[in-house]
Amino acid sequence: MTAVSMPAIDNTHGLQLHSWVASANDPASDFPIQNLPYGRFRSAGDPAWRIGVAIGSQVLDLQRAGLLEGDDLHPLMAAGPAAHSALRQQVSLGLRDGSARQAAWSACLLPQDRVEMSLPCRIGDYTDFYTGIHHANTVGRLLRPDNPLLPNYKWVPIGYHGRASSIIVGGTAFHRPVGQTFAPGASMPTVGPSARLDFELELAAYVGAPNALGDAVPIAQAEAHLFGVSLLNDWSARDLQAWEYQPLGPFLAKNFASSVSPWIVTLAALAPFRSPFERPAGDPQPLAYLDGAANRAAGHLDIQLAVWLHTPALREAGLPAQQLMQSNARDAYWTLAQLVAHHTVNGCNLQTGDLLGTGTISGPAPAQGGSLLELSQGGTQPLTLANGETRTFLQDGDTVILRAFCQRGGARRIGLGSCAGTVLAARNPA
Repeated sequence: MTAVSMPAIDNTHGLQLHSWVASANDPASDFPIQNLPYGRFRSAGDPAWRIGVAIGSQVLDLQRAGLLEGDDLHPLMAAGPAAHSALRQQVSLGLRDGSARQAAWSACLLPQDRVEMSLPCRIGDYTDFYTGIHHANTVGRLLRPDNPLLPNYKWVPIGYHGRASSIIVGGTAFHRPVGQTFAPGASMPTVGPSARLDFELELAAYVGAPNALGDAVPIAQAEAHLFGVSLLNDWSARDLQAWEYQPLGPFLAKNFASSVSPWIVTLAALAPFRSPFERPAGDPQPLAYLDGAANRAAGHLDIQLAVWLHTPALREAGLPAQQLMQSNARDAYWTLAQLVAHHTVNGCNLQTGDLLGTGTISGPAPAQGGSLLELSQGGTQPLTLANGETRTFLQDGDTVILRAFCQRGGARRIGLGSCAGTVLAARNPA
């Protein structure tokens, strides 16, 4: 694959662009015509899955519209940026005000609240990185007050291989995990439900075009191997994690469930929301294979992130979910291009549909922690909710909702939708 630049701003991003789908013109919509994310859905009573594009409150069935065959997003993802751009142009032109396709495509729309969503694509492998330096510093201070950030952190994008089989689409409930813990002062571990269940606010990046085994992807080409992003909640059992993570890292504390939002927002849609990649003064500059002019100029994504909590008591009282924090994807220490370049520098072959998690994206302020572990300072400072409830970690029945959007002058606001998950009681309390 020849070197390519990052996706460019073109006529599909126009601020004054409007759609004949009225709900897409609502300024508060996550899915205006400038976005056009992809997902996999089926309608009630129809066993067949289809690929669709979100437009306002609707989903456009791409097969019925004559744009994409089958129920698998992989062929499009693997085809690369030119094919992604060509289809985006077709969909954008067909959904614009005055389009000759309005009459035909109106019959290809379904309300999003009447369809079932699945994972947006087949996920083969899952790697979770640790790009949130504010998260790493805060957690490090809890574990190692005198040495919070390990010496390799600023040189190498740290990651571990996760479990793809337990990745679930947002909106799916899951059971509290069970595993071993070791209580302070105990003489032996015990087995039981996690008492320190947590969320982690992340982004997921999906691999599009694969690379061959043995071929490293240069950073200048890295984004050509990515299709888009979604929200990711990497649920974590902190008490299981504390006992098992040494010497080989996360295992049962992480592999019981990871939630992703159902829509993949393409890198093309995010073109107006790029930001420079800069190292803080005094930090080492990236090694050559992790450095490049395009990455320095616009490697970061300006995505505003937030976490909300809805407890059973809030629901019963008719109260809305409560916002717990906010941060920005620019707070990450490494860019997506750097993750791809590092993941493949040893010849690792990424495949279409592989998922790369960013790791928890926290902001610099204490109230911007992307997990309860940070917000409650390891469980020592409970959060008080609007109804007087407190939380250090998640309780059964709690629903966590991740949300994200991009907004800046001269561009239309777009969103990533939401990623929700509800905690159920442990199924096998052991």
